[in-house]
Amino acid sequence: MSKRQSTSWIIAFVGAGAVGFYALFYVLSFLLQKAPEPIGSRADLFVEGAQTTLSLTLYAGSAGLLVGVVVGLAKLSKISFIRYPAEFFVWLLRGTPLLVQILFAYNALPALFPELSLSEFAAAAIALALNVGAYNAEVIRAGILAVPKGQTEAALSVGLSKIQTMCFVVLPQALRIVIPPLVNNLVALLKDSSLASVIGLLELTLAGNRISSETFLPVPVLTTIAIVYLCLTTTLTTFTDYLERKLKTT
Repeated sequence: MSKRQSTSWIIAFVGAGAVGFYALFYVLSFLLQKAPEPIGSRADLFVEGAQTTLSLTLYAGSAGLLVGVVVGLAKLSKISFIRYPAEFFVWLLRGTPLLVQILFAYNALPALFPELSLSEFAAAAIALALNVGAYNAEVIRAGILAVPKGQTEAALSVGLSKIQTMCFVVLPQALRIVIPPLVNNLVALLKDSSLASVIGLLELTLAGNRISSETFLPVPVLTTIAIVYLCLTTTLTTFTDYLERKLKTT
């Protein structure tokens, strides 16, 4: 596949994903409005929460992938002052609860840096991106190690530098290998985004909690929340499964 074809395919994939989720929210809005009380009259709040959940997942997931690549490469470095901070980052982020990390980003960062003002969405996105980035780093590191050494030797033998070899030979192959665990991390991130409700971000879980507190009818509300999450995760995995199959055939 040529560079132009790859770019066109990526644009088409992103466009199809945007259209797919737009259609999902339209159908969800229609169906929820037809649902009995206390759901029907509050369908817009559920849809708004679901949109915030998806936006948070996509922003944090994209940033988390970049963090994972950088930290994963740093962990493989032979230079100690690059490798040790990366190992500390992974150890810290994987060893502390995500809830604490979100609260730290929202409450402690502005206290430590008074000039820093973070909205609920920004604080949650930062915490989620760093957290999933730590897990992605281990996945990507394992993927790089799984690429046969002969690939690196062949690239170096034809005159590519070490950086070029990593960027254009090793890393693309590693990313293909690790797509399944990266997708698992992304789906887990979508569900973990519910923890952002503790800082007042109106995502799907908080929207449901407000409706449940208002109506004192937790069963239909929680059931609706679960169904909407299932719709989001199913749509997300449908697109990522297609991406995985496409990459395997190119």
